Amino acid sequence: MPRNVVFVAPFPTYTTMRFVRAAARLPDVRLLGIVQARPGFADADVYHDCVRVDDAHRTEDLVAAVAELQRRHGEPFRLIGILEAMMVQLAEVRQRFGLTGTDVKTATLFREKAQMKDALRAAGLPVAEHALLGTIEEARAFASKVGFPMIVKPPAGLGSRSTFRVTTLEGLIGTLAEMRCSPAHPVLAEEMLRGTEHTMETFTVGGVPKMVSFARYIPGCLEAVEHPWIQWTCLLPREIDAPVYERAKAMGEAAIRALGLQDGMTHMEWFEREDGSLAIGEIAQRPPGPQLCQMTGLVHDADVYFAWARAVVDGAWDGDWQRRHAAAAVFVRGVGRGRVAAITGVRETHEEIGAGIVEAKLPSIGEPKGEGYEGDGYVVLRARTTDDVLRMVGVVHRTLKIHYQ
Repeated sequence: MPRNVVFVAPFPTYTTMRFVRAAARLPDVRLLGIVQARPGFADADVYHDCVRVDDAHRTEDLVAAVAELQRRHGEPFRLIGILEAMMVQLAEVRQRFGLTGTDVKTATLFREKAQMKDALRAAGLPVAEHALLGTIEEARAFASKVGFPMIVKPPAGLGSRSTFRVTTLEGLIGTLAEMRCSPAHPVLAEEMLRGTEHTMETFTVGGVPKMVSFARYIPGCLEAVEHPWIQWTCLLPREIDAPVYERAKAMGEAAIRALGLQDGMTHMEWFEREDGSLAIGEIAQRPPGPQLCQMTGLVHDADVYFAWARAVVDGAWDGDWQRRHAAAAVFVRGVGRGRVAAITGVRETHEEIGAGIVEAKLPSIGEPKGEGYEGDGYVVLRARTTDDVLRMVGVVHRTLKIHYQ
């Protein structure tokens, strides 16, 4: 009998469907879907059956959908998904049906950033000083303890979205007011970590990281958010045998143990401070963002999507990945605001580094300028050496330009 694997994929985005198709390729799996929008023509047959819900982030909607799929096809074997915003809900549904997978306690520790940092600090791991602020008095007390600049964000935020750097008490109080902070709805304030920002990705099976990969943000995410003209870059160097990576690996593996993940991928952002010390920004129980996920596969000549499916469905890891390449994603955007009026330098970029371009996505004329640090598009690069990738990054920065009006 095939195993009934239920994949919660609210919308059939390109990235989500890569994971869905990978899960469908697993042996002895009947893939069932819970969706808000059904997949398009190209993916119409990826699910054996699917149920549509009004809100895939609502636990009761998911419970009803799993019950309906159970009525049609028998007992579910696994309930899976890739979106950070629904990890706790998936865990709650697993608990209702007695399914194997990440439990509510672990999912909550990964999702609620204040609880995460409390757990990491209790395990002796370096994290930023933090506090949940619900009142002006709490804000004043925390500011007197850690000083400025300070980071303010939602307790269950995603990456650098809705994240603010404040430099004065007046700025802090104003930001709290804009975020409608209250004792019932506090915001998370943190000491600002300074230094070089990196990531660490893992595949973990049975609580043990089986593969570790590293990337570096150039510049850090918050700096890219605050300076809309910067073409932010995510670099995966080929060489990850320096002592700093060994220290970061030990730190990341200890974080996974402290939070209790058994099977899946993690994405940890960490800082190398100017004095050489390390600190964890935060860690997520999910695959990294689209281009980072893609590049993790590119540098290892491996299928990240299928490896994730094997981990969360089968609790298995298939091999010893070797790092054979370096890669980078350059997120392109220009100076100014408005709508995209022109894109220049495409031919020149291709003439100089065309052989190293794996994928490129550029905006259409007339599109509004992107609000995030990911910009209006991206260019993914790969080469045998880190130096060659960095040279190509420089070419993209120099030649490819987005103009607005």
